Amino acid sequence: MKQSGSIVFLTFLASAASALAQFPSSSSSSGSPSATALPASGRNNQSGLVGMAEQPVAGTTTSVNTLNPTVQISGPFSGSASSTAARPFSGTLSLQEALERALAYNLGAIGAQQTLRQNNSQVTVARSALLPNISSSLSETVTQTDLAAFGLRFNVPQFRIPEVVGPFNYFTLQASLSQTVANLTSVNNYRAARATAKAGQYSMDDAKDLVTLAVCGAYLQVLAAQARVDAAQAQLDTANALFHQSTEQHGEGVLGQLNVDQSQVRALTQQQQIITLRNDLAKQKINLARLAGLPPTAEFRLSDTFPYTPAPVQSVDNAVAEAEKQRPDLKAAELQVQAATKALAAARAERLPSASISGDYEVIGINPAQSHGAFTATGTVSIPVWQGGRIAGDIALAQAVLAQRQAELEDTRAQIEAEVRQDYLDLDAAAGQVEVAQKNLQVGQETLQMTNARNQAGVVSTIEVVQAQQTLANAQLDLINSVFAHNLAKLSLARALGHASDRLPALLKSQPAPQR
Repeated sequence: MKQSGSIVFLTFLASAASALAQFPSSSSSSGSPSATALPASGRNNQSGLVGMAEQPVAGTTTSVNTLNPTVQISGPFSGSASSTAARPFSGTLSLQEALERALAYNLGAIGAQQTLRQNNSQVTVARSALLPNISSSLSETVTQTDLAAFGLRFNVPQFRIPEVVGPFNYFTLQASLSQTVANLTSVNNYRAARATAKAGQYSMDDAKDLVTLAVCGAYLQVLAAQARVDAAQAQLDTANALFHQSTEQHGEGVLGQLNVDQSQVRALTQQQQIITLRNDLAKQKINLARLAGLPPTAEFRLSDTFPYTPAPVQSVDNAVAEAEKQRPDLKAAELQVQAATKALAAARAERLPSASISGDYEVIGINPAQSHGAFTATGTVSIPVWQGGRIAGDIALAQAVLAQRQAELEDTRAQIEAEVRQDYLDLDAAAGQVEVAQKNLQVGQETLQMTNARNQAGVVSTIEVVQAQQTLANAQLDLINSVFAHNLAKLSLARALGHASDRLPALLKSQPAPQR
């Protein structure tokens, strides 16, 4: 009997061992957390660019008499999502409407917003390592155990031991909790994530400044292109009138064929120029539409114009100081350095001990009415001894990131000062050229009037008239380019000082555009 009882007892233990082997683990242990690896560069420009450059204007002379700036836009800032579904378009576009649409639908602004969402999500993930983690499970198990698989083989005369036990069932209801008590690596990872998220907010503000520079610059370029077309059309009308007059005078025997040919060449040249200028105007309008989320066509008109007005600016040194306080990209760069500093602290903290607690409570039995509670509570202190050089590698990586971001911070500060000083130079140069161009235009108009009068009196030929027309045309283009350069310099200065959209009303004074 004693031998039979022992065998039954062994059978029970084997069955219990088989059941427990299939239970889920009541508590999980994980390795020590690692410092979050940050990208080497803290700049988040989404591979996009908005800047100023000197470029000849299509359909005009390549003379360097005036500044010929243009807005260069690349990457996501050059595209947009459609804005007409949420905001119907009337066909007339003001600068304010173009700016509002671009800030909401330009891909540069959208990309910055989504990057900020990602950064905030990373803060939530980093914070989760410091908060309690609670989980629960409910399971019902039916099992059958092969005793022979456990090495239990019995051969007792006149007593039969089953080789297979079961099937039998049991259920378990379990709740588990784990909590980090002390882990400086997780704390500094969270701090680094928060600094990155704050930097993302400033990066989004900087992206909005770039969108403002892009869409307002494109708006000004369309206005300048339209002014060139209007000036060329006026020159074409004058050239056609001169050609008609020369033809009549040739028929009367007053002028030779050479004079007629010269006036005709002038008219044909003006026709070629206006074709090129109209093509440039249409493309500039399509570019503006793409920036503002409008259909990519040229079938709309602008409702604002911006004549020359002196810029109400302060001294250069005061402007530089203000820019260093206001520019969001500089604040973002400072926070990126702060994030890299916290990441380095997290890497160094990997060498320190950490503490955590965990526990679980479960109810197990054949059914809920026949169950019993069980619990486990664990406190753990982890002391890193040797990690195969991983910690040293994490520290070296974090140091490299910090050095890169510190260099970028210094470069950003110097770049801001350079932009402000360059914009002041462009502003002064453009203002001086506007003044000269206005005087030159007045002289050109007077010269053309006197030359026409002398031509009608037979004192001079059409050659002098054509030359006077060309001089006047160049003076008109110089004035158009100078006013555009001056407005663009004010726009660029608004971006250089920071919060460009808030500064526009004080720098750009709009007037209603003439009906066409």
